[in-house]
Amino acid sequence: MIGCGRVGSAVARHLRDAGWDVTAIDEHEDALIRLGEDWAGGFLVGHGIDLQLLREAGIEDADAVVVTTDGDNTNIAVGQVAQKLFDVPAVVIRVLDPGRAEFYTSRGLNVVCPTSNAIRTLTDAVRSYEGALR
Repeated sequence: MIGCGRVGSAVARHLRDAGWDVTAIDEHEDALIRLGEDWAGGFLVGHGIDLQLLREAGIEDADAVVVTTDGDNTNIAVGQVAQKLFDVPAVVIRVLDPGRAEFYTSRGLNVVCPTSNAIRTLTDAVRSYEGALR
């Protein structure tokens, strides 16, 4: 898990609760608080693009990497490193910009774009009223 903000920490906890061995990386040590007092997984402080830190976190043996930092560029770069350099089988990255999300999805990255999901959900919610409003 690279990025331990609201989304990343929640994903880390869910995966841990499902039985995964999770190591979280974040630039800020205080992000550990978001994982909760009972966090039994690993936690490293540093930048997710640091190859030595990724190795220390166990990326060479990782089954999956989830990247949810607050920067699209970082998420894309770390995702590509995990996928291409370390050959991690499951790499999932969050990208907020819909155009970038589409571009990198077309290049083989598994991208989740909450912005696109919100646009679709909000549009569908309004359209569900079309018949009732006329």
